[in-house]
Amino acid sequence: MKIIQIGTGGWGKNHTRILSEFGVLSAICDMNKERAKEFGEKYNVNYYDSLDQIMTNEDFDGAFVCTPTSTHSEIATRLIENKKHVFVEKPLTYLSEDGEKLVEKAKKNKVILTSGYIERFNPAVARVKEFLKSKEYGELIRLEFYREHRMPSHIKDVGIIYDTSVHDIDTAMWLFDETPELVFAKSGSINHDHENFATIMLGFKDDRIATISSNWITPTRVRNFNAVCTDGRIFSDFITQEIRVETENGTESPKERKAEPLSLEIRNFLDTIDGKKELVVKPEQAVNVTRIAEAALLSSQKGIPIYLDIK
Repeated sequence: MKIIQIGTGGWGKNHTRILSEFGVLSAICDMNKERAKEFGEKYNVNYYDSLDQIMTNEDFDGAFVCTPTSTHSEIATRLIENKKHVFVEKPLTYLSEDGEKLVEKAKKNKVILTSGYIERFNPAVARVKEFLKSKEYGELIRLEFYREHRMPSHIKDVGIIYDTSVHDIDTAMWLFDETPELVFAKSGSINHDHENFATIMLGFKDDRIATISSNWITPTRVRNFNAVCTDGRIFSDFITQEIRVETENGTESPKERKAEPLSLEIRNFLDTIDGKKELVVKPEQAVNVTRIAEAALLSSQKGIPIYLDIK
C-alpha cells in the first residue's frame, strides 16, 4: 500500500511519523518548500510543494489531508475524483454542504472517506463507552467536557470551535449514540481574529445534555471530561488516559493499557482500505459534527438556541 500526505505542519508532522513507521508513506507535499524538503529527506520519500506535482508524479492508494480547514474541500475533491481513499484531518470541511458533496463523491467513486476525530481511539474514551453501553453505572444523563491551553501558533483560519470543540462534539454524539436536538453557545475573542473561548450546550432527547467548555487563554493544558450517570460519575483524562469512577461505595481507578490514539486511528483507516476492519468514523458523522459547529457559531452570534433536525 502506498499513502501520500498533503500538509506536514502543526499536528500533521505526527501523521508523517506514524505513516513512516507503518511503512506505507510514499510521498509528501507541503507548500512550504523547506519543510517539504526536510520531511522528505527525514523519511526518505519523494517530496513536492504543489498538489499538481504529487498527483501527476505519484502512484498511490490513499492520502492524508493535513492542511488548513479552508483547503480541505478542494483538495479532498481532487483526490476522490481520482479514486483515491482519503483521510481528512478534522473538521472534514468548513461548510457542512461541502462535506455532503464529498460524501456523495466518495460513494460515487467507491472510495473510503473519513475524518480525524481521534478521541474515539483514545483508550480512556473507549473504556467509558464500554461502561455506558453495559450501563454498569446506570443511565448516562450528562457529559461535561473541558479543554484549556494556549492557542496553537499554526491555527490561522478558524477559531476554537472548529479546531478544538469539534472533538468534544463528536465524542458527545459517540457516547450518547445520537445527535443533539438543539445547540446553544456563547463565545468570545481576546486578541484573536476568531473566537478563542467558547461554551457550548448540546441538548439531546429526554433532557440529557453535554456541555463543552474550551479556551485558548490559560497556560495549563487541560483535556478531560465527566460522564454523569444515575449511579456514578466517570472522570476521564484525554491526556493521561486516567479513569476514575465515583459511586456511593467510594472511588476506583480502573487500569487500562495506554496507547497512542493517532496510531490506532491511522491503523483503522489503513485496515479499512485493506478490507480488514470497518471504518470507525463514518464521513456522514463527520458532516454532522460540522453542522453542529455551524449551529454553535450561529447561536453565539445571535444569542439564541438553534434547533436541529439531523438524521
